[in-house]
Amino acid sequence: MVTPHINAQKGDFSERVIMSGDPIRVKYIADNFLENAYEVTNVRSMLGFTGHYKNVMVSVMSHGIGIPSALIYIKELIQYYNIKKIIRVGTCGAVRNDIKLKDIVIAMGACTDSKVNRLKFNNYDFSAIADFEMLCNAVKYSKKININVRVGNFFTTDLFYAYDYKIYDLLSKYNIIGIDMETSGIYSISSELNIQTVSICSVSDHIIHGQMLSVNDRENSFNDMIEIALETIII
Repeated sequence: MVTPHINAQKGDFSERVIMSGDPIRVKYIADNFLENAYEVTNVRSMLGFTGHYKNVMVSVMSHGIGIPSALIYIKELIQYYNIKKIIRVGTCGAVRNDIKLKDIVIAMGACTDSKVNRLKFNNYDFSAIADFEMLCNAVKYSKKININVRVGNFFTTDLFYAYDYKIYDLLSKYNIIGIDMETSGIYSISSELNIQTVSICSVSDHIIHGQMLSVNDRENSFNDMIEIALETIII
Protein backbone atom coordinates (compact mmCIF):
# COMPACT_ATOMS: atom_id res chain seq x y z
CA MET A 1 0.00 0.00 0.00
CA VAL A 2 1.49 3.33 -1.08
CA THR A 3 -0.51 5.49 1.38
CA PRO A 4 -2.67 4.69 4.43
CA HIS A 5 -5.83 5.31 2.39
CA ILE A 6 -4.98 4.49 -1.25
CA ASN A 7 -3.64 1.10 -2.38
CA ALA A 8 -2.96 2.04 -6.01
CA GLN A 9 0.56 1.62 -7.31
CA LYS A 10 2.67 4.48 -8.62
CA GLY A 11 1.59 5.18 -12.17
CA ASP A 12 -1.94 3.83 -11.71
CA PHE A 13 -3.45 7.34 -11.61
CA SER A 14 -3.60 9.82 -14.43
CA GLU A 15 -2.50 13.39 -13.72
CA ARG A 16 -6.18 14.24 -14.38
CA VAL A 17 -8.68 13.08 -11.76
CA ILE A 18 -12.44 13.49 -11.56
CA MET A 19 -13.54 13.21 -7.92
CA SER A 20 -16.91 12.70 -6.27
CA GLY A 21 -18.01 12.04 -2.73
CA ASP A 22 -20.01 8.96 -3.68
CA PRO A 23 -18.09 5.79 -4.66
CA ILE A 24 -21.14 4.57 -6.58
CA ARG A 25 -21.10 7.69 -8.76
CA VAL A 26 -17.38 7.16 -9.34
CA LYS A 27 -18.06 3.61 -10.57
CA TYR A 28 -20.89 4.92 -12.74
CA ILE A 29 -18.50 7.37 -14.43
CA ALA A 30 -15.89 4.65 -14.98
CA ASP A 31 -18.44 2.21 -16.39
CA ASN A 32 -20.28 4.66 -18.65
CA PHE A 33 -17.76 7.28 -19.75
CA LEU A 34 -14.27 5.76 -19.69
CA GLU A 35 -12.84 3.19 -22.08
CA ASN A 36 -10.98 0.17 -20.68
CA ALA A 37 -11.41 1.39 -17.12
CA TYR A 38 -9.92 -0.69 -14.34
CA GLU A 39 -10.02 -0.41 -10.56
CA VAL A 40 -6.86 1.02 -9.00
CA THR A 41 -7.84 1.48 -5.35
CA ASN A 42 -10.57 0.28 -2.99
CA VAL A 43 -9.44 0.94 0.59
CA ARG A 44 -12.52 1.47 2.82
CA SER A 45 -14.61 1.16 -0.37
CA MET A 46 -13.35 4.57 -1.53
CA LEU A 47 -13.11 3.44 -5.12
CA GLY A 48 -10.77 4.70 -7.80
CA PHE A 49 -10.57 3.80 -11.50
CA THR A 50 -8.36 4.71 -14.44
CA GLY A 51 -9.32 4.57 -18.09
CA HIS A 52 -9.38 6.74 -21.20
CA TYR A 53 -11.72 9.47 -22.37
CA LYS A 54 -11.25 10.45 -26.01
CA ASN A 55 -7.81 8.79 -25.94
CA VAL A 56 -6.72 10.80 -22.88
CA MET A 57 -5.87 8.94 -19.66
CA VAL A 58 -8.28 10.00 -16.91
CA SER A 59 -8.86 8.70 -13.39
CA VAL A 60 -11.93 8.94 -11.18
CA MET A 61 -11.95 8.58 -7.41
CA SER A 62 -14.25 9.13 -4.46
CA HIS A 63 -13.30 11.62 -1.74
CA GLY A 64 -16.00 10.93 0.84
CA ILE A 65 -18.13 13.47 2.68
CA GLY A 66 -16.77 16.69 4.16
CA ILE A 67 -13.58 18.71 4.03
CA PRO A 68 -11.48 16.44 6.31
CA SER A 69 -12.19 13.35 4.20
CA ALA A 70 -11.63 15.15 0.89
CA LEU A 71 -8.32 16.63 2.07
CA ILE A 72 -6.94 13.22 3.03
CA TYR A 73 -7.42 11.81 -0.45
CA ILE A 74 -6.43 14.92 -2.36
CA LYS A 75 -3.23 15.45 -0.37
CA GLU A 76 -2.21 11.82 -0.92
CA LEU A 77 -3.08 11.98 -4.62
CA ILE A 78 -0.94 15.06 -5.09
CA GLN A 79 2.03 14.05 -2.96
CA TYR A 80 2.28 10.38 -3.91
CA TYR A 81 0.72 10.20 -7.37
CA ASN A 82 1.64 13.60 -8.87
CA ILE A 83 -1.91 14.66 -9.71
CA LYS A 84 -2.06 18.01 -11.54
CA LYS A 85 -5.79 18.56 -12.16
CA ILE A 86 -8.86 17.72 -10.10
CA ILE A 87 -12.49 18.38 -10.90
CA ARG A 88 -15.08 17.68 -8.25
CA VAL A 89 -18.42 16.49 -9.62
CA GLY A 90 -20.93 16.40 -6.84
CA THR A 91 -24.31 17.37 -5.53
CA CYS A 92 -25.29 20.49 -3.65
CA GLY A 93 -28.22 22.22 -2.04
CA ALA A 94 -29.80 25.46 -3.18
CA VAL A 95 -31.68 28.28 -1.47
CA ARG A 96 -32.31 30.71 -4.34
CA ASN A 97 -35.72 30.64 -6.04
CA ASP A 98 -34.18 30.90 -9.52
CA ILE A 99 -32.11 27.72 -9.06
CA LYS A 100 -33.89 24.41 -9.56
CA LEU A 101 -33.26 20.70 -8.99
CA LYS A 102 -30.72 19.24 -11.46
CA ASP A 103 -29.38 22.71 -12.38
CA ILE A 104 -25.61 22.67 -12.90
CA VAL A 105 -23.69 25.16 -10.79
CA ILE A 106 -19.96 25.88 -10.86
CA ALA A 107 -18.15 27.30 -7.84
CA MET A 108 -16.07 30.36 -8.66
CA GLY A 109 -15.34 30.58 -4.95
CA ALA A 110 -16.54 29.07 -1.69
CA CYS A 111 -17.34 30.60 1.69
CA THR A 112 -17.38 28.27 4.68
CA ASP A 113 -18.36 27.77 8.30
CA SER A 114 -15.48 25.30 8.66
CA LYS A 115 -12.34 26.32 10.53
CA VAL A 116 -10.07 24.08 8.45
CA ASN A 117 -8.80 26.83 6.13
CA ARG A 118 -8.19 29.20 9.05
CA LEU A 119 -6.22 26.51 10.87
CA LYS A 120 -4.01 26.10 7.80
CA PHE A 121 -3.80 29.81 6.94
CA ASN A 122 -2.54 31.10 10.30
CA ASN A 123 -6.07 32.06 11.45
CA TYR A 124 -6.55 34.50 8.56
CA ASP A 125 -9.42 34.36 6.07
CA PHE A 126 -8.48 32.46 2.91
CA SER A 127 -10.20 33.26 -0.40
CA ALA A 128 -11.01 29.78 -1.68
CA ILE A 129 -11.30 30.17 -5.45
CA ALA A 130 -11.32 27.92 -8.50
CA ASP A 131 -8.59 27.73 -11.11
CA PHE A 132 -9.54 30.43 -13.62
CA GLU A 133 -8.49 28.49 -16.74
CA MET A 134 -10.45 25.38 -15.78
CA LEU A 135 -13.46 27.46 -14.79
CA CYS A 136 -13.46 29.24 -18.15
CA ASN A 137 -13.06 26.00 -20.08
CA ALA A 138 -16.00 24.43 -18.24
CA VAL A 139 -18.22 27.40 -19.04
CA LYS A 140 -17.11 27.47 -22.68
CA TYR A 141 -17.90 23.80 -23.19
CA SER A 142 -21.27 24.21 -21.47
CA LYS A 143 -22.18 26.93 -23.93
CA LYS A 144 -20.97 24.80 -26.82
CA ILE A 145 -23.47 22.04 -25.98
CA ASN A 146 -26.21 24.53 -24.99
CA ILE A 147 -26.24 23.63 -21.31
CA ASN A 148 -27.04 26.57 -19.06
CA VAL A 149 -24.73 26.60 -16.04
CA ARG A 150 -24.67 29.03 -13.14
CA VAL A 151 -21.33 30.34 -11.91
CA GLY A 152 -20.93 31.97 -8.53
CA ASN A 153 -20.20 31.59 -4.85
CA PHE A 154 -20.68 28.38 -2.88
CA PHE A 155 -21.07 27.87 0.85
CA THR A 156 -19.20 24.85 2.23
CA THR A 157 -20.53 23.64 5.56
CA ASP A 158 -19.31 21.13 8.11
CA LEU A 159 -22.88 20.32 9.16
CA PHE A 160 -25.29 18.51 6.86
CA TYR A 161 -28.14 19.12 9.30
CA ALA A 162 -28.31 22.87 9.94
CA TYR A 163 -28.11 24.07 13.53
CA ASP A 164 -29.63 27.47 12.65
CA TYR A 165 -32.15 27.68 9.82
CA LYS A 166 -31.71 31.45 9.64
CA ILE A 167 -28.44 30.71 7.82
CA TYR A 168 -30.44 30.00 4.67
CA ASP A 169 -31.84 33.53 4.59
CA LEU A 170 -28.30 34.87 4.89
CA LEU A 171 -27.00 32.65 2.09
CA SER A 172 -29.87 33.71 -0.17
CA LYS A 173 -29.21 37.37 0.61
CA TYR A 174 -25.58 36.98 -0.43
CA ASN A 175 -26.51 35.12 -3.63
CA ILE A 176 -24.94 31.79 -2.74
CA ILE A 177 -25.68 29.43 -5.62
CA GLY A 178 -24.77 26.11 -3.99
CA ILE A 179 -24.27 24.58 -0.55
CA ASP A 180 -21.89 21.62 -0.25
CA MET A 181 -19.44 20.10 2.22
CA GLU A 182 -16.12 20.02 0.35
CA THR A 183 -15.41 22.79 -2.16
CA SER A 184 -13.85 25.40 0.13
CA GLY A 185 -11.35 22.89 1.49
CA ILE A 186 -10.59 21.45 -1.95
CA TYR A 187 -9.83 24.92 -3.32
CA SER A 188 -7.60 25.66 -0.34
CA ILE A 189 -5.40 22.56 -0.59
CA SER A 190 -5.25 22.93 -4.37
CA SER A 191 -3.84 26.43 -3.95
CA GLU A 192 -1.45 25.27 -1.24
CA LEU A 193 -0.10 22.37 -3.32
CA ASN A 194 -0.28 24.19 -6.67
CA ILE A 195 -2.70 22.17 -8.76
CA GLN A 196 -5.68 23.19 -10.89
CA THR A 197 -9.15 22.59 -9.48
CA VAL A 198 -12.78 23.43 -10.16
CA SER A 199 -15.96 22.21 -8.49
CA ILE A 200 -19.00 21.43 -10.67
CA CYS A 201 -22.21 20.35 -8.95
CA SER A 202 -25.78 19.44 -9.75
CA VAL A 203 -28.52 20.64 -7.43
CA SER A 204 -29.93 17.64 -5.57
CA ASP A 205 -31.85 19.48 -2.84
CA HIS A 206 -33.77 22.74 -2.76
CA ILE A 207 -33.71 23.51 0.92
CA ILE A 208 -36.28 26.33 0.95
CA HIS A 209 -38.79 24.45 -1.22
CA GLY A 210 -38.24 21.14 0.56
CA GLN A 211 -37.45 19.34 -2.70
CA MET A 212 -34.88 16.59 -3.19
CA LEU A 213 -33.84 14.03 -5.78
CA SER A 214 -34.25 10.32 -5.22
CA VAL A 215 -31.28 8.13 -4.33
CA ASN A 216 -31.30 6.70 -7.85
CA ASP A 217 -31.27 10.17 -9.42
CA ARG A 218 -28.35 11.19 -7.23
CA GLU A 219 -26.35 8.22 -8.47
CA ASN A 220 -26.84 8.37 -12.21
CA SER A 221 -28.82 11.34 -13.57
CA PHE A 222 -25.97 13.81 -13.82
CA ASN A 223 -24.58 12.95 -17.25
CA ASP A 224 -24.36 16.57 -18.47
CA MET A 225 -22.30 17.56 -15.43
CA ILE A 226 -19.99 14.57 -15.93
CA GLU A 227 -19.53 15.32 -19.62
CA ILE A 228 -18.64 18.96 -18.87
CA ALA A 229 -16.08 17.83 -16.30
CA LEU A 230 -14.46 15.27 -18.59
CA GLU A 231 -14.27 17.65 -21.54
CA THR A 232 -12.72 20.29 -19.26
CA ILE A 233 -10.11 18.05 -17.64
CA ILE A 234 -8.66 16.72 -20.91
CA ILE A 235 -7.78 20.20 -22.22
